Amino acid sequence: MSLSSAINTANSIFSNTAQQTAIVSKNIANASNSDYSRRLAMLGTSLNGAQVVSIQRAQNDALLKQNIVSISQASAQGTLFAGLETLKSSLGGNDYETSPSTYLATFRDSLQTFASTPGNTTIAATLVSDANDLANSLNKTSAAVQDLRLEADKEIASSVNTLNGLLADFEQANNGVLTATASGADASEALDQRDKLLRQISEIVGISTVSRANNDTVIYTSDGTVLFENTARSVTFASTAGFGATTAGQKIFIDGVPVAAGTGGNTSGEGKLSALLQLRDEIAPKFQSQLDEVARGLVELFKEDDGTTVLPGLFTWTPTTPPATVPVAGTVEPGIAATLQVNALALSDPLLVRDGGFNGVTYIQNTGGSAGYSDLIDSYVAAMGGNLAFDTATGLDGDSTILDFATSSVGWLEDLRSSASTANDNKTALLSRTQEALNNETGVSMDEELSLLLDLEQSYKASAKLVSTVDAMMAALLEVVR
Repeated sequence: MSLSSAINTANSIFSNTAQQTAIVSKNIANASNSDYSRRLAMLGTSLNGAQVVSIQRAQNDALLKQNIVSISQASAQGTLFAGLETLKSSLGGNDYETSPSTYLATFRDSLQTFASTPGNTTIAATLVSDANDLANSLNKTSAAVQDLRLEADKEIASSVNTLNGLLADFEQANNGVLTATASGADASEALDQRDKLLRQISEIVGISTVSRANNDTVIYTSDGTVLFENTARSVTFASTAGFGATTAGQKIFIDGVPVAAGTGGNTSGEGKLSALLQLRDEIAPKFQSQLDEVARGLVELFKEDDGTTVLPGLFTWTPTTPPATVPVAGTVEPGIAATLQVNALALSDPLLVRDGGFNGVTYIQNTGGSAGYSDLIDSYVAAMGGNLAFDTATGLDGDSTILDFATSSVGWLEDLRSSASTANDNKTALLSRTQEALNNETGVSMDEELSLLLDLEQSYKASAKLVSTVDAMMAALLEVVR
């Protein structure tokens, strides 16, 4: 080897080492960046020896796609579980101690106690107080359900705005990838940005991707609607100012196609939008209908009948079009739980529960004014222990006692929440495993990078030694010439 060849070789090694060291340093600097994929300086041989011919980015398309699906599923499940936890909190927490079924049981016990001592005004007042607590519980729970729907609607609006912004950013990143790939430039930075955006988009809506020429990417929703192809598709949504039992939320449209809500405690939805729709349009309305049926049942059980007209008695309500009536048996009266109240006359005269007459003298049952009269109270006790017809659209038994129905409502919610909790744990664990597997393939390992850095150091030292040797030889030749 001539001295000039040796110098050229050393220069080539210095150049390669510098580029490789720069890549390793960049990897180390981004070791904690979950959106960064490891870079590799690929060496090739030429007439001038080994040289860095390209910078490759570590990637695994199969794992990336699985990770995106796991993100969508975990996001939907977590959103659903959080909403169900909010409903549970509105009912008192783990023991559901402030649920209507709890107050209903207390009210029933007070009614039975009053039946045994119908002349005791203190017990009568306690009964009316318990009835008032029961009505307030239904009012508050109904309000909590509609608040949940409103909050879900607001979050939908916010998520749709975020999604449109992410799609606009994705269009820029995708164009950057196309330009770099077509020109043969390094597209690593644009690819990192694009993958980051895909993960963020998948949190909002379930997606799948298809790759085309020049690393172009097309995004579809999990149900096949085009979300991005060359340009971002429009995602539209009109929020609702307030919710009641009869209020229907607006749909979310992607390129004119409505987004479907998830189903079940282990939700079938992907992305938080599907779970928010499920909470707003499926779960909350069904639970509201169950509350309404409990309230309707109370009006029915304590109604007054003078043989001509049937009217609400101890429990009454405020309909959209007054006056209040006894709703049709076995049919949900939307929103009745929100306005259920104890008859104002009972607050001033609790013994009306014993005697009757909330709607005038023709409705009085204890016409003799006997303090020991208990026939009316006994009939209420018997009615509470008997079966009522409930609307099967509530998802519960259509023929049961009112207490069993109210208890089943809590059981329905808890079963759904428990299923969601288990599924949330499972999907979170799956996401963690897919993220770990992807990171093992594309993430930065400090041990590997530091080991490579040591190898590069040795290569640099060898090159420096070669240059030193050539310098010594050149000096010797010059000495001989002189």
